[in-house]
Amino acid sequence: MFTEINGLKINYIAEGDGQQSVLLLHGWGSNIKLFSYIIKHLSTGFKVFAPDMPGFGESDEPSVPWSVDDYTDFVIAFCEKMGIGRCFIIGHSFGGRVIIKMMSRSSLPFSVDRIVLTDSAGIRPKQTVKKKIRSRIYKIGKKILSSKLVAKIAPNAMENFRRKNGSADYNAASPIMRQCLVKVVNEDLTPLISNINAPTLLIWGDKDDATPLSDGQMMEKLIPDAGLVVFEGSGHYAFLEQGERFCRILDSFFKNN
Repeated sequence: MFTEINGLKINYIAEGDGQQSVLLLHGWGSNIKLFSYIIKHLSTGFKVFAPDMPGFGESDEPSVPWSVDDYTDFVIAFCEKMGIGRCFIIGHSFGGRVIIKMMSRSSLPFSVDRIVLTDSAGIRPKQTVKKKIRSRIYKIGKKILSSKLVAKIAPNAMENFRRKNGSADYNAASPIMRQCLVKVVNEDLTPLISNINAPTLLIWGDKDDATPLSDGQMMEKLIPDAGLVVFEGSGHYAFLEQGERFCRILDSFFKNN
């Protein structure tokens, strides 16, 4: 289904007819299709909502580079448009980042009863000496290759340099979404995590190399009412790799509300 929010065409799913709403927020470079198994499971007892956030799936890209705050504003506007008064929220990776930011707002037009963060982003990794050197080299190379002279002599040099040195997410993104990604990953949300005041379940793959298990352990310490479940052998997509187990845990967590 499609709706319009702030001039953008947004693809979303709304399934189920339960009285309690569940909102699902996907990760960076992903879309709502990855939640298919969870949506099918939860829609038997809940009203489930899942939007393709702007720039992902079948939703329009923002016209200017967005920050985490902009995506937070979008999610709030989406909930208002869907008539969500109270909900449970599940966020994977970037979706978790948006939830952290949203729960730090002084007020929301709806209430959040329970939160599930799975392999969530939000904690900025420490810069090792190796990473600092690589970042410095990249900035110097980018400056040189962006010059008019180089662009004239070797017009593809800058793009080839990006492909070689950029992350998979960065290389797969459009120019606007690349700028969004830079804004998003450079913001450390660690100081905001303790503002989450709803009971929170953290589900993490112990083999996650994108948002390591240490991030989940840190969030468990910082969130006042949180518990961590570790999926042994799973990576960054623990909810996909062990879908049945993930849903059983959701059932238990949501049932005790």
